[in-house]
Amino acid sequence: MIRRVHTENGWVRGLPAADPRITSYKGIPFADKPIGPNRWRAPQPCPDWEGELFCADFGPIAMQANCAGDPKKDIYAREWAVDAELPMSEDCLYLNVWAPADGRKNMPVYVWYFGGGLQVGNTTEMEFDGERIARRGVVVVTVGYRLNAFGFLCHPEITKQQPDAPANFGFLDQQAATRWVKRNIAAFGGDPDNITIGGQSAGGMSVCAQMTCPGNKGLFQRAIVQSGTFARPYGDQFGLFPRSMEQSEQQGVRFFEALGVKTLEEARQLDARTIENKSLEWPWGCWSEAVDGVFSTYPSAQWYLHPERVICPVLLGQTSSEFTAAPDCKTEEDLEKLAEAVFPDKKDEFLSHFTRPATEETIFTEGNIHAIDFAIRAASVNNKENGIDQPLYAYNFDAEIPGWDNPGTFHSVDLWFFFETLAKCWRPFTGKHYDLARNMCDYWVNFIKNGDPNGLDSQGRELPLWPRLDEANPVRMLFKDDSRPVKWALSKLESFLISEHLKREGK
Repeated sequence: MIRRVHTENGWVRGLPAADPRITSYKGIPFADKPIGPNRWRAPQPCPDWEGELFCADFGPIAMQANCAGDPKKDIYAREWAVDAELPMSEDCLYLNVWAPADGRKNMPVYVWYFGGGLQVGNTTEMEFDGERIARRGVVVVTVGYRLNAFGFLCHPEITKQQPDAPANFGFLDQQAATRWVKRNIAAFGGDPDNITIGGQSAGGMSVCAQMTCPGNKGLFQRAIVQSGTFARPYGDQFGLFPRSMEQSEQQGVRFFEALGVKTLEEARQLDARTIENKSLEWPWGCWSEAVDGVFSTYPSAQWYLHPERVICPVLLGQTSSEFTAAPDCKTEEDLEKLAEAVFPDKKDEFLSHFTRPATEETIFTEGNIHAIDFAIRAASVNNKENGIDQPLYAYNFDAEIPGWDNPGTFHSVDLWFFFETLAKCWRPFTGKHYDLARNMCDYWVNFIKNGDPNGLDSQGRELPLWPRLDEANPVRMLFKDDSRPVKWALSKLESFLISEHLKREGK
């Protein structure tokens, strides 16, 4: 069994996973430490090491708020953030590999970016164990990257000093890790020309960002976006939509003032905990993507509007009860003002989709739309209108989730399923859940292998057909008690809003 691999920087030794036919390599550095002069700088080349690096433990997690809280009150503390004492450091640029150890070559590769709003998260979370996917003949890589003020702060002095990489350091970390994979993954048995990138929540948003980066063409062949693509049905802001570079730089100026520093050099000399604590004690808002004109040339949430993006097969979807958007209106007068502001040329048509006179209740009931559904269908319509033939495969996760908290299909719960790590969860999952997880993992692996989720399951049986999303006959996969394709109809209001959204955002 292969437990020792040579990378461009030196030898690494892994350990047998729970299944000894898989080797796990945890905590492989892919870049130099982003500390001191490397803080708020694009990731730098990793120095070589002597001898053999024993990769038995995850690297430190990125600087962030400690999310381990009261499991009785906080569903995420109950579900994942169970260890309040994880090693945390600004030195966080490490990745982990799970690879079949039998010597196979040219296996497909899956590179995973974790979620957490770009503010928190890490690769050590138990649901991200790549072993079950690797058992199906895939090399799995999970990537650590900088978060919050360390990963997404901007400042005029940074821009002046390093115009080729002035912002979005967390995204640059992901890009550097994926490039490391392309250069090194053959040593682990992976095919550098068969890479799928994927992520959930902010990790899914990161996938969108990587698809939009001009420098990423040829870096990966397909993408998976889970609960990470959003659109704005009513023209308002939703989620971590990016700021302009000017707005982001001004946020950084205010942050330096709060830190009591006048120069970038002084800020780089502060200890990491001081920076993290200050970022948490003042209402800065989220640290997020900046449209810097280099990595990000337009808001990555608009990925599907731009044919110059990385065009590739995309698998995307969400859980059924997350991220809805409704008009921010309580009265008939409010609704009319919204119509005038957002749809001035189609005011009457927009208002015709609501009961009149409108009330707060009817506005919410009739206007509430799943913001991820909306973005997926907008992407599908836009692909059709622009003759983009690369497939989209859409899904909705609506399984019954057991537990005393009766949580519903809360944001991120599907992670247990497609990673097929249900046995690590405290919830009393039963046979139907394990069957569903196995099916989902099979679909994901098929897509990772060849850009199409269809094919055989892990038992050699044909999976239920998952059609590509086609506006002539729109169907998506429903993951509920089983896996089955379902017709995906739009309401008249949704159709109107998508048409207007594409006109407005596509200008």
